[in-house]
Amino acid sequence: MMPHFDLYQPDSLEAALDLAARLGEDGWLLGAGQDSYDWFKNRTKRPRAVIDLSGIESLRGVRELDGGVEIGALTTLTTIEEHPRLRERFALLCQAAGRVASPQIRNAGTLGGNLCQDTRCWYYRYGVDCYRAGGIMCYADTPESQNREHAIFGASRCVAVSPSDTATAITALEGSLVLRGADGERVVPASRFFVGPAADIRRMTDVRPGEILVAVRLPAKWAGAAFYFEKIADRAVWDFALSSIAAAFRLEGERIVEASLVCGAVECVPRTLTAVQSLLRGATRNEDTGNRAASLASEGAEPLRYNAYKVTLVENLVRRAIREAGR
Repeated sequence: MMPHFDLYQPDSLEAALDLAARLGEDGWLLGAGQDSYDWFKNRTKRPRAVIDLSGIESLRGVRELDGGVEIGALTTLTTIEEHPRLRERFALLCQAAGRVASPQIRNAGTLGGNLCQDTRCWYYRYGVDCYRAGGIMCYADTPESQNREHAIFGASRCVAVSPSDTATAITALEGSLVLRGADGERVVPASRFFVGPAADIRRMTDVRPGEILVAVRLPAKWAGAAFYFEKIADRAVWDFALSSIAAAFRLEGERIVEASLVCGAVECVPRTLTAVQSLLRGATRNEDTGNRAASLASEGAEPLRYNAYKVTLVENLVRRAIREAGR
């Protein structure tokens, strides 16, 4: 049974912001609830009040914007997966949305919820007093831990990874997140929206108290590029990624003019492969380029006892992205 809470169902963004400001830390913002209900049912989170955003129609839909698009945060993943305009110009995001969980969850789950969901580390999710929960150790980073799904890059006390499939695609497309609060609007690049444990171990995004994620903006820069998305998981549906890649290329024949590659499920934030992008700029797509890029992609990896296989996954995903994008 879920714990008791007061339920608020505003029908406008202004009313929701007023509630968020008034309730403060006692108010829990809810989109479709795919992540939130797990927290409530496990009784790990016990909010005094829930602000259900699902009645705010202005937070849904896909709109043209300065050559790019703006997608409302409450737009369902199925809508994104099937949207004709997005499939034509930003198919990378459509592919990522189509790999989230199962059709039933995509029908209800929202883009904003997928981006803002908390990590799935089971030590943290099920009430263990770890660093992320305010404790004094990371239970996933010990010789006896079960850490097959955890980070191989960027760990700082916490080795949990970001579970969002759409986050990698939006980062690769150089998208921005639109946040609205009592003090107005903030537009945060996806590259800075996701927060690593070295910056703040208690949260995974840059959403501040009282703010609501209202939209995602994709610039025209990567519209119609050569895309590649792949997610490796234990099962074809439902499971979270063991590793993934979202890649966009501007090509002139087999020459790579510009590239954007982002890996998921290997770090607490989507991992932009900056060095690989530099290597690929001006390079020719061939086996040698793929091998050099793959080796560079895994540099600095620090695998745990049970997740060294992720190093190979990252290397192979980079090779396949370079070889297969746009074909």
